[in-house]
Amino acid sequence: MDTVDGASAASTPALAGGPAAFMVDAAGLMSGWSPAAERLLGYETADVVGRPVSELCPVLPWDSLQQLLLATGTASTPWLSAVLMHRHGRAVPVALMACSVTSALPGSDGTVILASAGPLPEISENEAVRSWLDHHEHLAAVGLRRRMETVDAPDHSAAEITRSYLPARSGTGVNGSWIDAVPLSGMRVAFSVGDVSVSGVQATVCIGLIGAAVRALSELDLAPEEVVDRLDDIVSRYAAGGHNEWSLWFVERLVGATFLYAVWDPVGRRCVVASAGHPPPAVADRNGFVHVLEAPGNRPLGMGEPVFEPLDLELAEGSTLLFYTGSLVRACGTNDGVPRLLRTAMQRSGPSVEDVCRGTADLAAPLLAAQDDLSLLVVRTRALSDSRVFTWKLPRDPAAVADARSLVMRQLNHWGLGHLGFATELIASELVTNAIRYGREPIRLRLIHDRTLICEVCDGSSTSPHIRRANTTDEGGRGLFLVAECSERWGVRYTGQGKTIWAEQALMAEATADLPR
Repeated sequence: MDTVDGASAASTPALAGGPAAFMVDAAGLMSGWSPAAERLLGYETADVVGRPVSELCPVLPWDSLQQLLLATGTASTPWLSAVLMHRHGRAVPVALMACSVTSALPGSDGTVILASAGPLPEISENEAVRSWLDHHEHLAAVGLRRRMETVDAPDHSAAEITRSYLPARSGTGVNGSWIDAVPLSGMRVAFSVGDVSVSGVQATVCIGLIGAAVRALSELDLAPEEVVDRLDDIVSRYAAGGHNEWSLWFVERLVGATFLYAVWDPVGRRCVVASAGHPPPAVADRNGFVHVLEAPGNRPLGMGEPVFEPLDLELAEGSTLLFYTGSLVRACGTNDGVPRLLRTAMQRSGPSVEDVCRGTADLAAPLLAAQDDLSLLVVRTRALSDSRVFTWKLPRDPAAVADARSLVMRQLNHWGLGHLGFATELIASELVTNAIRYGREPIRLRLIHDRTLICEVCDGSSTSPHIRRANTTDEGGRGLFLVAECSERWGVRYTGQGKTIWAEQALMAEATADLPR
């Protein structure tokens, strides 16, 4: 439910409900087109941008028309009578006014032509320029935001996920709120949500930069509190080194931004949440009981928080989580209003996460202040069946490598994945060997059968593994290289108890046909 286009008319009233407006570049080609121009002449933006303006006003060549308009556009006689051509070929008598525009926004330089077919509006040249630039900034902000967001929430076995964005009704309509969902190793999934006090194109720049940083940190498979801590460090470094105009502008907007990062593990059925001053999610169980998690709030980014304390809790399968930006709290009045709104949305809407998200957005929309936008992320947790996960504890003994191969092969045959036996035996053998040689007990081997086949080996050491190319005369050193060659992707993640090295292999379509989508 993305209603960002709905902000166009509200954010540029002079262009939406007043005179039509279009921009012409130095070559006489149309480079911009307002909603009112669409209604007046029947062309949509895609139909006219890049075409000569003479197709709309064939009486005079562009150079002559431009000179006449700019000469006529004085305080005493700002309008010039002319005739434009409608898309269907009929003449449309209008009054025209022109003003030159130069802006930092890409593609917004040229001559803006205002066209009125009715009573001449009382609009000055400055008002016309400002109205056009607001309209152009709205289009630029919306376009940038759409390009930065993923098309859909990820299709994931760990959770059903959907999102919604409600634009602000004033300004450009686009503010600095964002949400994201990122698949992690071990069938886990991460959710992030944040708020930056900025709007328009600047908002898309800020959330683009901070969103890219969060995605990069997610790839490192860090604990939620570490992700928040490192993002805080990034913002603090900008604040300490703000010596030029760009960095000062950036710092002023990012320091004090709020951020929340959560990771759901469908195997252990646990959710870990860490926040930097951002409201915690609301959770609804299968019986409809709704409450807001009591996660430590901590201070916003760049404010000198020494430790970002996390919340670690167990969630039942089928729980519904609502992640939201701060505007929802303001709309509801208090944190207590958020669970009431979610409860009402669940009672009135259908059972799917899309229904809950749409119902929440519909209830929140009339409560939002005109300057507030709202990002929502609705998640329904899934759990991996015990029949899809098998874990074995192994001794720190070289003889355990042969046992690991036998255990893996037996389980693959039970799952009907015997064709993956050679590669999986090799992966398990190399990972278990590394754990025995360089790690510490406890050592565990785990297989997960989902949309991929995942082989994991955990041990009690935090020593970092490094892949390398062994020389032809070397007797060892090929373990992780072989793991990488036999898998689609592999990696390592760390916990307070040690590390886990994992590798994923692709499955044929028939091996995943009965898995949740």
